[in-house]
Amino acid sequence: MRPVVLIAAALAALVATPALAQAHAPRSALSTAMPELQEDSALQAAIASTTRPEGDRARDVFRHPYESLTFWGLTPGATIVELAPGRAGWWRHILEPYAAATGGRYVAVDNPAEGMGVEDGSADFILAARMIHNWARGGVVDANFALFAKALKSGGVLAVEQHRSAEGLNVADTASTGYVPESYVIQAAQRAGLVLDARSELNANPADDHDHPFGVWTLKPTRTSANDDRTLTPAERAEYDAIGESDGMTLRFRKP
Repeated sequence: MRPVVLIAAALAALVATPALAQAHAPRSALSTAMPELQEDSALQAAIASTTRPEGDRARDVFRHPYESLTFWGLTPGATIVELAPGRAGWWRHILEPYAAATGGRYVAVDNPAEGMGVEDGSADFILAARMIHNWARGGVVDANFALFAKALKSGGVLAVEQHRSAEGLNVADTASTGYVPESYVIQAAQRAGLVLDARSELNANPADDHDHPFGVWTLKPTRTSANDDRTLTPAERAEYDAIGESDGMTLRFRKP
């Protein structure tokens, strides 16, 4: 039976300065300071709003929206670009009303190659949430990151939330399971001219060993339980449900 590990919402963050922004820098070399939490009543209100679907709010325990957005440096009045928010729109249900309430702008972009939806050099905040494995499978990671860098203003932030594989694995093998190595993401951002400003363990989940019969989609919220070759037993389903959501990297890149 897999151990159940509860991840506290305020799990300590590992924060790196630009001087430590090398992809090979060990986590032990980084500061263990907590992210500086700036009180943002508008953001708190957007997250607490009952207009968010009940299922979305139930997932806050796994995805830590307030802590993550604060760590990434979201500010009132920002021009926000969210990449591939999808039909469920988990982050969109927070970011769009937040932008409206603070005089900012929210733009959803399904396919960066078809346009970023903002003028070059005008985005304050770009969010790439749980999509990099898809871009890796499509061979468009470098092209997309270059577009993100072009859209950001100087000092603007690329925020990354992504299912994280173990280091040392080939992304060609891991991307189909939904996971990618953290170093792969860091190197792609650096090739685009972005600087790793900070990394956090806010969305880490040590209970996730990344080895599931249906990849990350075995876990919540997708909970795939069967295909043509394999069906989970009720006991196995309960075991995977106990893990919670995936082990995730939380990275903040900045455009110089």
